[in-house]
Amino acid sequence: MYLLLLLPDWLQKWLDDIGEQFILNFVKDDRYMYIVKGLGTTLEVTFFAVLLGIALGVICAIIRSTYDKCITDMRRGVGKVVLSFTNALINLYLTVIRGTPVVVQLMIAYFVIFSSSKNKVLVAILAFGINSGAYVAEIIRSGIMSIDNGQFEAGRSLGFNYVQTMAYIVIPQAFKNVLPALANEFIVLLKETSVSGYIGLEDMTKGGDIIRSRTYSAFMPLLAVAAIYLIIVIFFSKLVSLLERRLRNSER
Repeated sequence: MYLLLLLPDWLQKWLDDIGEQFILNFVKDDRYMYIVKGLGTTLEVTFFAVLLGIALGVICAIIRSTYDKCITDMRRGVGKVVLSFTNALINLYLTVIRGTPVVVQLMIAYFVIFSSSKNKVLVAILAFGINSGAYVAEIIRSGIMSIDNGQFEAGRSLGFNYVQTMAYIVIPQAFKNVLPALANEFIVLLKETSVSGYIGLEDMTKGGDIIRSRTYSAFMPLLAVAAIYLIIVIFFSKLVSLLERRLRNSER
């Protein structure tokens, strides 16, 4: 307290204003709970959207890489037609999803496709998961295509068919190669969920905006939301760096 008395008057006034703003925005009426509950919603949507995105991405990547590797050697028949048709559908999916803004996809999902649903969290998970799946598909496909063809031949020499070779030999190596990129996709998806407020979902960003609407003070709540996102991103970025270092050490 004695040190505070030694501060210039303008600095003391500024600190008093900051304290009053903090109490008004977070302490009064337990307004901090908007951000706490919003953080839980943000993490929930991100986690399940990542799982959905990885599942879709793996399926799409396997089909696309199979088409690239095998279509020229396949005989004419139903199998070749089905693979070509499925690959064309996936290419259309990737083009549409990667070529349109995620916020537009989210609004179409909520107001058009699932307009009868009241579960905003589920709609957000589906929208962000489908969006993430398009990017994960290209990440995993690049990992599969980076695996030497000798690995496929080694699998065949062991008596594995194509599916077994992909499942036991190629996919595990591809995942190891693209794991850091997948972790970065998780970080990107975490930040993309900040647009969930467009469908009225009370995520962390929406929580900060609700506080702003109550207090008519935008600086403190939005700064808090930005700081929390920054801390989470720094934390996961550090984990990605440790993961990359461990993967490099395991290859030596």
